[in-house]
Amino acid sequence: MISISFNRIDPLFMYTQLLKEALLEIEDDDTKSIKELVDYCRLHSDAAEKTLEKIEKEYCNHTSIWWYTGPYFIYSMLNRGLRLMDVDIIMKLGFFIRHLHNHITQLHREQQSSKVAMPSKFQVFRGQGLSMEAFEKMKKTKGGLMSFNNFLSTSRNREISFETYAQSAALDTNSVGILFVMNIDTAICTASSTPFINVKNVGFYDDQEEEILFSTHTIFRIDHIERIEDKHTDRFWQVNLTLTGNQDNDFNKLTAHLREELDVVGTGWSRLGQILIKLGEPAKAEHLYQLLLEKASSDGDKAQYNSQLGSVYQSIGEYSKAITFYERAIYMHKKMSPPSQLNLAASYGNIGSVYNNMGEYSKALSSYEPLLEIQKIAVPPNHPSLAASYHNIGLVYYNMGEYSKALSLYEQSLEIRKIALPSNHPDFAQSYNNIGLVYNNMGEYSKALSSYERALEIEKIALPLNHPNLAAPHHNIGLVYYNMGEYSKALSSYERALEIEKKALLPTHPDLAASYNSIGVVYNKMGEYSKALSSHERSLEIRKIALPSNHPDLAQSYNNIGNVYYNMGEHSKALSYYEKALDIDKKVLPPNHPSLASSYHNIGLVYKNMGEYSKALSSYERSLEIRKKALPPNHPDMASSYNNIGMVCDNMGEYSKALSSYERALEIKRIALPPNHPDLAASYLNIGSVYYNLGEYSKALTSYERSLEIKKIAYPPNHPDMASSYNNIGAVYDDMGEYSKALSSYERSLEIQKIALPSNHPDLAGSYNNIGLVYYNMGEYSKALSSYERSLEIKKIALPPNHPDLAASYNNIGMVYDKMGEYSKALSYYEKALQIKKIALPPAHPSTARTERNIELLKKKM
Repeated sequence: MISISFNRIDPLFMYTQLLKEALLEIEDDDTKSIKELVDYCRLHSDAAEKTLEKIEKEYCNHTSIWWYTGPYFIYSMLNRGLRLMDVDIIMKLGFFIRHLHNHITQLHREQQSSKVAMPSKFQVFRGQGLSMEAFEKMKKTKGGLMSFNNFLSTSRNREISFETYAQSAALDTNSVGILFVMNIDTAICTASSTPFINVKNVGFYDDQEEEILFSTHTIFRIDHIERIEDKHTDRFWQVNLTLTGNQDNDFNKLTAHLREELDVVGTGWSRLGQILIKLGEPAKAEHLYQLLLEKASSDGDKAQYNSQLGSVYQSIGEYSKAITFYERAIYMHKKMSPPSQLNLAASYGNIGSVYNNMGEYSKALSSYEPLLEIQKIAVPPNHPSLAASYHNIGLVYYNMGEYSKALSLYEQSLEIRKIALPSNHPDFAQSYNNIGLVYNNMGEYSKALSSYERALEIEKIALPLNHPNLAAPHHNIGLVYYNMGEYSKALSSYERALEIEKKALLPTHPDLAASYNSIGVVYNKMGEYSKALSSHERSLEIRKIALPSNHPDLAQSYNNIGNVYYNMGEHSKALSYYEKALDIDKKVLPPNHPSLASSYHNIGLVYKNMGEYSKALSSYERSLEIRKKALPPNHPDMASSYNNIGMVCDNMGEYSKALSSYERALEIKRIALPPNHPDLAASYLNIGSVYYNLGEYSKALTSYERSLEIKKIAYPPNHPDMASSYNNIGAVYDDMGEYSKALSSYERSLEIQKIALPSNHPDLAGSYNNIGLVYYNMGEYSKALSSYERSLEIKKIALPPNHPDLAASYNNIGMVYDKMGEYSKALSYYEKALQIKKIALPPAHPSTARTERNIELLKKKM
């Protein structure tokens, strides 16, 4: 069965012509290749020794078409190799693929100018089986393009194709019998370099089938699909095709872009390896490059294959192996006489990229700097490779939190590209994406959105409709909307990115996992925890298939699932996932990588909410310790660590320590971030909470109002974080006894949340709870009860049945009934609260003790 791929469904389709080009560029020594094929078959196939000896002795006595159509293993072996992308088979038959294509091309020219020339337009037929899955793909691609990923045997005789091949295929219950009816226009064949031949008089057998043989990876358009009526089965179908070759404009545009991407790696076998990586087959690419390295004799080839092995290991997160092979490439380049300066520079750049991935930013800069120096000497001042270097160095500074330096370098890269490249070159999109990324992290969301939209605009012009690169700007735009609190827009952008990737990539490609991950993060923020969990688990499932067991992206998935369970109040599950993430990070990352700090932060967060403050503090301090070694002293993540430590100290009642940590965080943010960045608002909020707990309400109010002032500048008017500020201000007024002001602030908070969040988001429950508290303090118990019950109603929908926040609602309702003298109702609610706390919280948690005390006092009243 010949392998078929479908446009916009199979990723292999995008690389059909490039794969063909790569195979035809390979010029191995024929005598040596024949011997290697025979030796391989003796070890790995059931081919008869007589056949192998015949090939070894007589291969050159016959044409490649004679061997291909003969009763030998070559036809089936070649089919299997191309269908499975089997590296060993393709390498061993590479010479034969080239011979067969060249022979078909030569005979095509001869036959079309002779008496046996085919009519200008004619039909051929092919009967074969298709798996149910492949047939469903075909139906989805109706009107689009498909490729036969091998040399295509067809017949002028419809009956032979139908009765001998299609009917027999339909007897298999797992397949569909297909009769392909192919309309051929010889003018298109000539224009698109799609050669075919009449096998009569040139094949092994007398041509009873009237066989027409096409070269590899021939492309057709699917015109029509209809069922063939048969009394024995309903699995007979006729599919009408029209040969298009490479005359499709979108396909040509895509192929040209992909060819440009792959040109940097050379030709032939090297390009084939990169295609395998693009197809999500890094293990096959690794095997190919290892085989090529073993055969390599020149220093140049050894350098190239070492470098490409480094790229394979980098793509799967095996960074130490990647560096080892990149360093071997540098060694081989230096051995060459004279050394290739640009290849040497590329290897330094590769090592810099790995160190950047490892979080070793000073080493990354040390690698990129010699690369830049070599390029400044070796290439003109506005060469695109210089733009790439400025981009890479900018990326390191971005990761270090030095956003102004990153922005300067990204803009320098963009300026070079404006001089060196056409106005809509895809590299412009990369520059605008990078600039958008910096603005996004600086909290300048309108500038970020503008940059990302410019990138998308360029890529829409430069790339075909569903090119996988179009997913990235949609993803980036989604991230800005997420940060702006516009979650429905964020979700829409992320889902568009996923839609593109589903059409362009394999279902287990890591990029799909990243999109599912982003969608999960939005659902988590929206309080739709089951949807969030489903998305994150789908992401994890893909990563487990596509990546090594200790890849850092798996740690990210575990962290994200932990985040959802944390928000659901299932702290033990959250802790389990956070610890899995930490375990992976410890195995694959350097001991002071920033990702380790993030894992310790997450674990600290769970312990804090479980009331285990000493464990929380220990985790947060370990996180800070790592960041002090890995990051510059004023990196925003350092501020995050001081904030976390401040929160624990605040909860422990150590207010002076909390205030000191919060002020240190604010100091860092003032240096690292623009004056109206949302993270500054968060610091003022934290400082306000300490003053609030100290009972210094005027200072708390000042800090909360400063936080709100920044948010009003940084965010859209109905951003959910605005609601949190109004809630905090309301809490101060409530404690100051200014109930009307408190009520006004809480109601403004609720108003924002109703616009920004789903109707059953837990944050709305928080606002109803706050409003209930004001009414409770005002002695308006019926209004308090109404608000508390609305809060409980939302929590029952949004949260798991034993979430601690449900206990808080039962407790509040119990307090109202207690005040109203309805003691039996109060007792019922207190007991419900206690039951949940005993399940959800650690033993002897202070909150559990308070509820037990409430019950004890109530019973005395009764």
